[in-house]
Amino acid sequence: MNRRDFTAAIPFSMVAMAVAGHIHAVARAQASDRQSGAASSANMPRLQFGILIYPKMILLDLAGPMTVFNLMRGALHFVAKDQAPVSTDVGISIAPTATLDRCPADLDVLFVPGGLEGTVAAMNDQAIVDFLADRGARARFVTSVCTGSLLLGAAGLLRGYAATSHWYVRDLLGLLGASAKAERVVVDRNRVTGAGVTAGLDFSFELARQLRGAAAARLFELVLEYDPKPPFAAGNPELAGPELTNQVLQFRAPAIAAAKEAVTTAAVRLKI
Repeated sequence: MNRRDFTAAIPFSMVAMAVAGHIHAVARAQASDRQSGAASSANMPRLQFGILIYPKMILLDLAGPMTVFNLMRGALHFVAKDQAPVSTDVGISIAPTATLDRCPADLDVLFVPGGLEGTVAAMNDQAIVDFLADRGARARFVTSVCTGSLLLGAAGLLRGYAATSHWYVRDLLGLLGASAKAERVVVDRNRVTGAGVTAGLDFSFELARQLRGAAAARLFELVLEYDPKPPFAAGNPELAGPELTNQVLQFRAPAIAAAKEAVTTAAVRLKI
């Protein structure tokens, strides 16, 4: 059994009972009636996840959330413009499972990971923007991590919503009609957005709570041993201080400028 099989199979009977409000009886139920547990798992609805993938996206933006999506018993559709493997920031490629026109029309979750250079290119790609606008109009939840929220905004999906993004472009959300929040995860009705990169796990546990209930999300957190203890306490500008923050801003200045240009263009197109 590989790791995907392990994470997909082990928690499901437990999760089904958690959703039913019987998490306290897991041990007794497993001992006395394994068939009943399997039946409960089989009755859990299969969730449809449409996951946009694009060149230069950040792999970590996707890896954490997709692990939790898998635990949620999700059918994961990795959507790209064509069937060619999509190269990520670390050089590892992801094979699409659907093209923009082949992605299911009705999704439980539309999810967009980030990666600033790739995000900017996608914001300027009308086919991708149109796809997001179409699927986002019907999706049960419209979601993102990191700079993926800029792409949602460019598709007109965050106008009138509170949202977050990576700290160095978060203020640009206001140009797209959103209310930018300096929070790790922001929930506004059916919009759920996560801050930069590592916030993907925080985001996905919150989404699990929304879709499968608090007991299931708590179980997933334990299964994945999510117990972060940052070694340097420098994960946001307030903790890192101005000197280190300015180093990052200087290093990322060209990409941030390109993002602002793309956001401004999108805002004009959306008449915001």
